Amino acid sequence: MTTVDLPLLPLGRGSDPLSERGVECPGDLPPASDPDLVARARAAKEKLGERLFVLGHHYQRDEVIQFADVTGDSFKLARDAAARPDAEFIVFCGVHFMAESADILTGPDQKVVLPDLAAGCSMADMARIAQVERAWDALAEAGVQDVVVPVTYMNSSAAIKAFCGRNGGVVCTSSNAEVALDWAFEQKGEDTKVLFLPDQHLGRNTAVLKLGYSLDECVVWNPHKPNGGLTPEELAQARIILWKGHCSVHGRFAADVIDELRAKVPDLNVLVHPECQHEVVLKSDLVGSTEFIIKTIEEAPAGSSWAIGTELNLVQRLKNAHPDKNIMFLDRNVCYCSTMNRIDLPHLVWALENLAEGNLVNQIEVDPQTEADALVALQRMLDLPGKTHRD
Repeated sequence: MTTVDLPLLPLGRGSDPLSERGVECPGDLPPASDPDLVARARAAKEKLGERLFVLGHHYQRDEVIQFADVTGDSFKLARDAAARPDAEFIVFCGVHFMAESADILTGPDQKVVLPDLAAGCSMADMARIAQVERAWDALAEAGVQDVVVPVTYMNSSAAIKAFCGRNGGVVCTSSNAEVALDWAFEQKGEDTKVLFLPDQHLGRNTAVLKLGYSLDECVVWNPHKPNGGLTPEELAQARIILWKGHCSVHGRFAADVIDELRAKVPDLNVLVHPECQHEVVLKSDLVGSTEFIIKTIEEAPAGSSWAIGTELNLVQRLKNAHPDKNIMFLDRNVCYCSTMNRIDLPHLVWALENLAEGNLVNQIEVDPQTEADALVALQRMLDLPGKTHRD
C-alpha cells in the first residue's frame, strides 16, 4: 500500500467509500480512439445550452479545457459556478474536493457532476476525517487542544472543512494563507497554536517565510504514528502543527534541479508554487499561487527565461501561449497530476451525453450538516481582509 493507504481505482472503476475521491464510476466510456469525440462533446454541449456550465481547472488536459466555459483554480471555479444560478448542471473538470466545494456554494437545485469519480486528490486523501478527529482527541490528551485553531487548505475534503467550521477554524487558499494564519494566531491569545491541514509545505512556507516563525516552532503530525509521532513536550513548544501531507506533483521538485538549470541558463527566473518543499522555495525567485504564476508569465518581458514548478499541463500551456519567452519545466521527468488527468475526453463526452439524454450521472452531493459546517469555515475565510478568491 502507499503512504496514503488507498487502493488503486483503475480506469475509474472500483469503490472506496471512505476516500475523498468518491466511489464507483458507472457506464461504458466511448473509446479514446473515436475520431468523433470532439464533435460529440460539442453536440451534447449545444443540446444542453444554458442548462450547462462547464468548469475547467488549469491542470486539465487541453482536450478537456477546450470545452470549459471558464478556467481557473478550485475556489475561483466554485464561486464562478455559484454566480450562475440558472445553470442546472455544473460539470466540474477537476478533482473531487473541487466538485464538493462547488456543491457547497451552489444552489440546492443545481447538480454538480464530476466526469470521473476516481479523479481525487492525493493530498486531500492524506487527511481523512477519522484521522483528524483522532488527532484532535490526542491534542486534548496532550493538554493543548484548547489553544489550537485548525486551518485547512482548500485542497481538502468537505468533511475536513466542516471539521474546521465546527472547531473555530478557517479555510485558506495559497493566495491568502498568510492572512488566514494571521487570523488564526489571534484567536486564543499569545499561546495560540495552529493545526495546518493537509499540506505541510504550504503551512511551513507561510509560517516561516511570511510570518517569521522558525523551523523549530514547526512540528509535523504523522497520522500513521501514535500521537502523531510527537511528545507532549514537543506539542507544548510548537506554534504550528503541520499535517504530514503533500502534493504529489509539487512535492517532486528538487533544489538540485534549480542549481543545474541556473548553471545552464543565464538570467534564469525560477517561479514555483508554495506547495513545493521548503528547500525549493528558498532557492526560487518568485513563489505564488497558480493564478500568480500565470499572471507573472503574462507580464514577463519577451526573451526572459523561466523555470516553473507547477503541474505540467499548465506549464506546457504557458509555453505555447508565450513563444517569445523561454519557458521550461522544473523537473527532470514528465510529471502530470495523475488524478487530474483522469478527466479525459471520453469521460467528458460520456457525462455530457448522459446529461443531454436526461440521465444524471456522477453527481457530487455534500450532506446538509457537512455543508453547513463547511460553509462556516469558508465564510470565515471570505470575511478575511485581502485576496480570498484564488488558490
